[in-house]
Amino acid sequence: MNRIIIVALAACLVTSNIHAQTPVDTLQQVLLKEVSIRTQRPSIERLPTVNGTYLWSGKKSEVISVENTDANVAEKTPRQIFAKVPGVFVYDMDGSGNQTNISTRGLDPHRGWEFNIRANGIITNSDIYGYPASHFSLPMEAIGRIELVRGTGALQYGAQFGGMLNYVLKTPDTTKAIGLESINSVGSYGLLSSYNALGGKVGKFEYYAFYSKRVSDGYRQNSNSDYDGQGLMLKFAASENFALKAELLRSNYIYKIPGPLTDAMFAADPRQSTRARNYFNPEIYVPSLAADWKVNARTRLSWTASAVLGERRSVQFDRTANIVDAINPNTLAYAGRQVDIDGFNSYTSELRLLHSYPLMGHTSTIVAGVQLINNHLNRRQQGKGTTGTDFDLTIDPSGWGRDLHLKSQNVAVSVENKFQLTSKFTVSPGIRYESGNSKFSGTTTYYDDDKDLPNTIQHKFPLLGINTEYAFNKRQTLYAGFSQAYRPVIFKDIIPGNVYEKVDKDLEDAFGYNAELGWRGAAGGFKWDVGAFALQYNNRLGNLAQYDADIDTFVLYRTNIGDSRTYGLEMFAEYGFYLGEDVFASVFSSTSYFNAEYLGDSIRVNGKENRSIKGSKVESVPEIISRNGLNIRYKGLSASLLYSYTAESFADPLNTVEPSATGAVGIVPAYGLLDLNTSFRIRNVVVRVNVNNLLNHQYFTKRPTFYPGAGIWPSDGRSLVVTVGLKI
Repeated sequence: MNRIIIVALAACLVTSNIHAQTPVDTLQQVLLKEVSIRTQRPSIERLPTVNGTYLWSGKKSEVISVENTDANVAEKTPRQIFAKVPGVFVYDMDGSGNQTNISTRGLDPHRGWEFNIRANGIITNSDIYGYPASHFSLPMEAIGRIELVRGTGALQYGAQFGGMLNYVLKTPDTTKAIGLESINSVGSYGLLSSYNALGGKVGKFEYYAFYSKRVSDGYRQNSNSDYDGQGLMLKFAASENFALKAELLRSNYIYKIPGPLTDAMFAADPRQSTRARNYFNPEIYVPSLAADWKVNARTRLSWTASAVLGERRSVQFDRTANIVDAINPNTLAYAGRQVDIDGFNSYTSELRLLHSYPLMGHTSTIVAGVQLINNHLNRRQQGKGTTGTDFDLTIDPSGWGRDLHLKSQNVAVSVENKFQLTSKFTVSPGIRYESGNSKFSGTTTYYDDDKDLPNTIQHKFPLLGINTEYAFNKRQTLYAGFSQAYRPVIFKDIIPGNVYEKVDKDLEDAFGYNAELGWRGAAGGFKWDVGAFALQYNNRLGNLAQYDADIDTFVLYRTNIGDSRTYGLEMFAEYGFYLGEDVFASVFSSTSYFNAEYLGDSIRVNGKENRSIKGSKVESVPEIISRNGLNIRYKGLSASLLYSYTAESFADPLNTVEPSATGAVGIVPAYGLLDLNTSFRIRNVVVRVNVNNLLNHQYFTKRPTFYPGAGIWPSDGRSLVVTVGLKI
């Protein structure tokens, strides 16, 4: 509750019958009535129909206000931050707050690589056509809000199945020349985090800069991490209608990888580690330049040029969990480690136009865009590293086992038009055409150069889509959409792991579509968004067993092995109410149901035979993901209790139930977690206390088959984080 008392000086400005010569003591007696205003911090919101040069009419979207959350932002706990977004699957993998690994609609969560991931609208995926993961990692304290658009928006931002995930950074206080913010956290397992920023406006210039540092010993043994990130934004408003903005963002962390566990190890002690000499280090720079021009009241033009530059580095003794990394009694030294380095040189330029025009008595809107991408990924792998224990990228003089290049060029042209047919009904058809290629070259020491590898992959796709929206009133909307999407063949699909693997020279990109139907709105204290979707994913990549007469043995043949389809429901509902004059409470449920199956002729290798997996469940897709919360606010004090449930899932397409000796396959058990988050805000100070995994449940989210190692990766038990933030 805010109480605003407007005194006599303000009253005299709006009261015409007070003479200019009225004595001051008379003015002081003229008081307006006290006004009481009830305020509450916003729940999850939706993107507007038009946002900049993007068109979101009829599309499913969520906007999360990070600045107003009670969640654990210091460690970027995704189940808390995305609590009100139904269907978000969280994969805990990279240590305390280093990476956000999420997916929606049954897709692969590895570093969010099914999303088009952006920061302030700038693409941060390392290489869309080579390694689409986002190794770039912003501190969550720098984020003002998160925008998430599901796959039916793919015609505008890119052809990814998962949708678009945009992290919008905080902006400076333009009423000041210098404004300061400092957010500092301490927590369990050696967590120390500090975020410091300054910004302001001087004349026509705005600026914002931040520095973030976070260290942690980690929940498990040998899982410490050391993160730092920086950002600088400069904006020049040449006029009310034209502005230029330059940004430079950087993230860097070294994470000590504790190694996978077997099921027996996990049951005995989930905090133990199997590796003490493994490290992971991505260092990424994202420079960008943007121009925004409001040509007139109906037309807007935007242009961005950006890059993702840097390296993903790792040093590992890469073996399964049941193989011990021990000193050899004969050599009195550890085994040599493997060094891998990916070098990213990814460049993107986007030009977008939005124009509104009258049609049939209403205003319709057209958006068009051209996107140019030029990427060069240099993959250096299987370097023979040292036998030491520290983070050391030194390799043997014999060089790299793989020294490969993937150079990709792509042009995408898109057009989408929102036809406002009535005051309530819109239809928005669109098309995106992608044309490009990826060229593969390089050497592998273990593989015959004469082997028939796919050295050029064409990417040519016309993608169609349509969205529609009917507004019953200002607060309730029915929406529906369909959009095609594709996933390019990426670098790891092309490279044979050893001489016993072959790659289909005619590999094809995966393709399919998203379709959705939903109803969102508000009435009284209720707010909801309930919908159904179907996601078709064709030409999935996998391995088949094939007999090779030349070497008289079976080999793994990597090719397109089949299709999958996911049906589902995504349901969000929240009810808010007052308990007395000053206490506001709300309860919510964010729940999804997924049914993901392999179709038709889908096949996977099982030993030396190929086995149909028609009707098998898609791996790492739990049927139920449900997050339910209670929030209570009293003046500056707020408390949130969150219960998160994730059903069991399979780890492999063969739907293996019994765990293997290595822990790489088997059921991933269901788990339920309880989090308690509290905040106290007074003027420019906020104090936040987060108790994560309150009941100390021991669980894991996935059994990966590749990085960071096949087996069980335990998630964090109970932890406490205390944060103090200050704005000046």
